[in-house]
Amino acid sequence: MKKLITAALLFFVYTATSFAQGRFSDADFNKRLGKTGTLCDTIYSMKIVSDTLTLLNMGGVYPNQKYTVAVKGNKINLNWAGLKGKPLCVTGVFILYKGRPEIEVAEPDRINTTK
Repeated sequence: MKKLITAALLFFVYTATSFAQGRFSDADFNKRLGKTGTLCDTIYSMKIVSDTLTLLNMGGVYPNQKYTVAVKGNKINLNWAGLKGKPLCVTGVFILYKGRPEIEVAEPDRINTTK
């Protein structure tokens, strides 16, 4: 019984941590500009611009997304078609691109699908 309670507690702590990472305001994003951080949210739409640039829209469909994830480079091999509607955590540099919040990601280990 102790193992079950411990496992449940760890699950809830992990879930709360993942959930909390995706919940921050524009002011929180602006405080992190130029810094590396992690953001978790749902992928609503995406656009493959070229072999080396894919844009993922989190928190809403383009042009009303909360955040854009700019996946740069050709080393990232995700099932892009299977990401729509799925939660995703990305770690990258927080920037503003044309006044909109964006996270730049270039390494495969910086993108994690959550279950």
